[in-house]
This record gives sequence, C-alpha cells and structure tokens, in this order.
Amino acid sequence: MTEFTKLTADGPIRHLMLDAPQRRNALNLPMLREIAEAVRTVAADDEARALVVSGAGKAFCAGADLNTMFGDIDRRPAEIREDLKRVYASFLGIKDLTIPTIAAVGGVAVGAGVNIALACDIVIAGPRAKFALTFAEIGLHPGGGSSWFLTRRMGTGRAMCALLGAEVLDAGQAYETGLATRLADDPLAEATSLARLYARRDPALVRDLKRAVQMSQAADLDTVLEFESWAQASAVTKPRFQEYMADFLK
Repeated sequence: MTEFTKLTADGPIRHLMLDAPQRRNALNLPMLREIAEAVRTVAADDEARALVVSGAGKAFCAGADLNTMFGDIDRRPAEIREDLKRVYASFLGIKDLTIPTIAAVGGVAVGAGVNIALACDIVIAGPRAKFALTFAEIGLHPGGGSSWFLTRRMGTGRAMCALLGAEVLDAGQAYETGLATRLADDPLAEATSLARLYARRDPALVRDLKRAVQMSQAADLDTVLEFESWAQASAVTKPRFQEYMADFLK
C-alpha cells in the first residue's frame, strides 16, 4: 500500500505519479522510499517498455521537505552525508532504467524535484512549469546529481550561472537552455504519446540506443563506434529490420 505515490500500468507503459498534492509533492523520507520501491518494481517488470513520471495537482515536486530531510543538522557532516547518499539513491534509480523515461512537468519543480525530472531521459514542460534551482539562495550546496545533470544539459557556463544565481526558469527558458526537451500544452498527454511510440520499439534496440547515447557523454568516438557497430550488427539480424529489407527489395 502506497501513501504518497501511484504506480499504474497502461499496457506496456508505466506511470509513476508523485501523489501528495496537499504539500505540492514535497519529498519526505516515506515518499522517497515509495519512489525507490516503484523504480525497483519497474526495473523488474519485463512487460514495461516506457515510464512516465508526473506530479499530482498543480506542482511537479516542490523539492525536499526540509523539516525531515536532513535529520539532526548538528551532526558531523560525514554522518549527514551518508543519509544524503541514501536519499539520492531513492530517485536516481530512474536514470539507470533501460527503458525510456519521460518526465511530464506541469507545474513547479524545486531543487530535488528538478533532479527527479532530470533523472529522466526526456523532460516535457507545460505552460505553467517552473524549474527552481534555488539551492544557493538558502545557503545549500546542490545535491542529488544536480550539478551533473545541469552541466550535461545546459553546458558548463550556463549551469554555473543558473546555480550561482539560484535561477527559476520558466518553460521557455528551460527549453532554450536544454533543461527541458520539449514544450507541450498538456505535458502528461505528450509524455504518454511519446511513451506509446517508444514502447513499440524492440526492447533490445531501445536498451542499446540508450546505452550508446549515455556512453557518448564521456567516451571518445572510437569507443562509441565499437559499441555502435556491435549493436547495429545485432539489429540487422532481428525480425523488424529484416522485414523492412524484404519490403524495400520488392
């Protein structure tokens, strides 16, 4: 029984909704445990072909519930750090899924809420979406992969500017800087439509494609070519491509 999240199935698509609208889906420890369990469930689900992540109500996720997230802040930093690493792991499992993951951001995402969106492969921003990178404004260093995600999506200089400035980006700014992948009047409908499209792809093809793109962030061209040549050669032997070739050659 879950109290703060909903994981539902729609054919091959899985929907994970943050479901605490009365507090704008702010993250407390029980909610983080539910997110982690939902991600493990999806990872173990052989029928799952895509995951859509959204927030109930007007917000996507208002970030961490600071009343409970850090525990006793008079502890040594080393002790707090160990707890934080467990918090990060609660949602960063989304990044490791081998199926496409899509965030539907219809309202505000703050701090760790932005991280949850950015852990997804694709971010769809609606007209009311806002991405609040306000760590520095409250004297807090970014966490949960924030600097890593933002640097890869926005570039070093733009990520530095956004974090030092504690910027709040609207949907258009998020799209222009690369934080958001697409804009949509109805981000959940758009995310679901993309999920249906991706779910029709061969799962092995999707898995290898995700790996190639992720690898390309750090690997050199020769390393990526080694993987691509193996993955493409494997795809050639699969029914979908062979059916296409048979039609092409008619």
